[in-house]
Amino acid sequence: MSELRFVHLGFGADAVEYQEAWQEQRRVHAARFADEIPDTCLLLEHPAVYTAGRRTEDSERPLDGTPVVDVDRGGKITWHGPGQLVGYPILKLPRPVDVIAHVRRLEEALIRACAELGLETTRVEGRSGVWVLGDPVEQRPAIGGLSLDFDPRLTDEEFDPRLNGPEYAPSNAGQRREDRKLAAIGIRIAKGVTMHGFALNCDPDNTWFDRIVPCGIRDAGVTSLSNELGRRVSVAEVLPVVEKHLREILESAEPRPRPVGAGAASGTAGVAEAAGAS
Repeated sequence: MSELRFVHLGFGADAVEYQEAWQEQRRVHAARFADEIPDTCLLLEHPAVYTAGRRTEDSERPLDGTPVVDVDRGGKITWHGPGQLVGYPILKLPRPVDVIAHVRRLEEALIRACAELGLETTRVEGRSGVWVLGDPVEQRPAIGGLSLDFDPRLTDEEFDPRLNGPEYAPSNAGQRREDRKLAAIGIRIAKGVTMHGFALNCDPDNTWFDRIVPCGIRDAGVTSLSNELGRRVSVAEVLPVVEKHLREILESAEPRPRPVGAGAASGTAGVAEAAGAS
């Protein structure tokens, strides 16, 4: 790929409203499609906002009716806000675009960035994003209160952790030693050019995720670099590390068109659902 240009749209007190950034994405997308600019990655923070991809179900939205911005990316509902590094890589890829390969490249760059910061992360089969693995179910600490012989999160698809007290909150997944998502990925590809991207939790208030079912996943939670490393890890500290690894991965990549007629490989269905293409 060609040299990747980075644009810092705003952080901290200069965080960019979601709709404003979305409009800037559209402008950059059109310019990239017309070959007026090189591949470009927008990096920024947002003020607190919930955004919902096209597959979001009503039962996954905030129970209290908090407003949600419906967007044209794949995936489900998530939160953006202070303490979270958001990246929108707007890249021209060979058509038909291999969506899975694009998602994997973003994951790999973030995994390497986290490793440099001192945290081991990984992928989870069938789920996009970057994860910190929890303990096996049988080794997780017992939750206080009434002890039952079953865990509804594992057997009941309609189970809603938001109705079962703070011990089930997504932000407390680390205390329960469950799998927890550190970075979410949701993209759209239009005319062979990517939009949207990733959100990496550096030092956010993760209780914002407790109002929703993050990414539609009911049997895992969320975390941040600060929670996992036991110290404050600011967006400012993470920014150059992520930028370095995005540049290494994306500039060295040799994207290939998706083989026509090829179906999703085993284990990639969940990743495909986190992306949209047109």
